[in-house]
Amino acid sequence: MIDETAEEIKEMQTHSSSVVAIKATRALTDLLEREFATVEEYVRDLDRNATALRRANPSHASLQNAVREVVHQVEDANPDTVSEAKTFTETAIEDVVARVESGKTRAAENAIEYLSDGETILTHDFSSTVIEALELATERGMSFDVYVTEARPRYIGRKTARRLATLPGLDVTLITDSAHGHYLPECTRVLIGMDCIVDDSLYNRVGTFPIASTAAQLEVPVTVLGSAAKIVSEGFAFENEYRTPVEVMAEPAEGFSIENPAYDATPVALLESVITDEGRKTF
Repeated sequence: MIDETAEEIKEMQTHSSSVVAIKATRALTDLLEREFATVEEYVRDLDRNATALRRANPSHASLQNAVREVVHQVEDANPDTVSEAKTFTETAIEDVVARVESGKTRAAENAIEYLSDGETILTHDFSSTVIEALELATERGMSFDVYVTEARPRYIGRKTARRLATLPGLDVTLITDSAHGHYLPECTRVLIGMDCIVDDSLYNRVGTFPIASTAAQLEVPVTVLGSAAKIVSEGFAFENEYRTPVEVMAEPAEGFSIENPAYDATPVALLESVITDEGRKTF
């Protein structure tokens, strides 16, 4: 099951990073059904499988932190028996999953304080935290005009537009990525999620950097939402992912190459603020 989940995670390109992190963490429950002769053997296997899950998507800081935290909690508990080790593992998994889920929800709740009724917002890619924030805001009677970029080449923005279109109080318009400069002058805010922030860079779906750059030129504030667990100061080196060229062009490339990076790096200096479960951080 864990190997299958690792393979599935490699292909999970239309899911938010928190969803991927939870799926990877819950996959470790498969070890609870296996037999082990000693605690040492169990912990080694736990670490080995956690490493396999982390390697499945090295670009997701939340996945990296989540499965690593499960291993650390079990190791720190220093169990005396395999049964005890499994109990600690089960508790750690539920603890980590709860923190990922609650972190996203608290970040969404914190964002509402900084949103104004009637704003015109541009968002990019698919962020479950952004969607939850807008959902909570509309439940409180707020309304927004929302521009959603397609997030090519996988068109993940279409999924966002469909979700937002079901919410009362939102007037949703889907636009091409390259049209963001045309519509940003109408916007009062860019509201996006994050894969992670490492040192002075925001890593998010490719296309974020040009949107943030254009927004800065037009003095439109860029607000990023996400769990504080996605902000990493040490122990993590972001690895970009290059998707298959077929997503860009179905026919063979003759005489030229095709590159299809999944993420880009945006200097945090271009961001007006980052709102997490721990509150609001400005730059």
